[in-house]
Amino acid sequence: MLKLYIDLMSQPSRALYIFLKKTKIPFETNLVNLAKGAHRTEEYAAINPFQQVPAIDDNGFKLSESVAILRYLCREHNIDDHWYPKDSKAQARVDQYLEWQHVNTRISCAMYFQHKFLIPKMFGTEVNEKKVADFQSRMEDALENFETIWLKDQLFLAGNKASIADILAACELEQPSMAGYDVCEGRPLVTAWLQRVREAFHPYYDEGHAIVSKVRAKQGFKIPGAKL
Repeated sequence: MLKLYIDLMSQPSRALYIFLKKTKIPFETNLVNLAKGAHRTEEYAAINPFQQVPAIDDNGFKLSESVAILRYLCREHNIDDHWYPKDSKAQARVDQYLEWQHVNTRISCAMYFQHKFLIPKMFGTEVNEKKVADFQSRMEDALENFETIWLKDQLFLAGNKASIADILAACELEQPSMAGYDVCEGRPLVTAWLQRVREAFHPYYDEGHAIVSKVRAKQGFKIPGAKL
């Protein structure tokens, strides 16, 4: 059976977990506690020498990097075509976002969250406001493109049906909410799209985001797009 190695505080880990649940691909969950350094062990290095999550072991075939894993799973399993279309042009539309996101939504949302919340909490340090401001600016530039380009005239990122691009993106955009930033505020297309993604992956979306919801609630922050 496919073995999935994840920490659900990790955005791409959540994306893989939710996708596997939604598509009913059988898998075994192996939690890798990043906060306790479980990814730094020799045992885990045998699974992923880069010592990051997520990773998979598919009957001896070991693979890391969430985008590579998602593409692999779509090729290997008989799932609905819209997740990663076989048609070359339709597939290229999904790939277009998967390539764009690395230095846009992925890095900016992640680093904003880390500098605003995670690093000060883990190490007891002051918030580096300069870095927070820098990554917030980059994040907002990416969100502007998300609102005005990616979601222009279509329901999802690569067309009018959900794809692996959407679940990766949604998990990234949930991350800043744990630091009090609502990516939906002032962005009606992002707000409507995020709700569609939640519905498309129901009930597994909420299940995969349970830890995010817990952290958010503890800080007194609201769900992105929710009305006060």
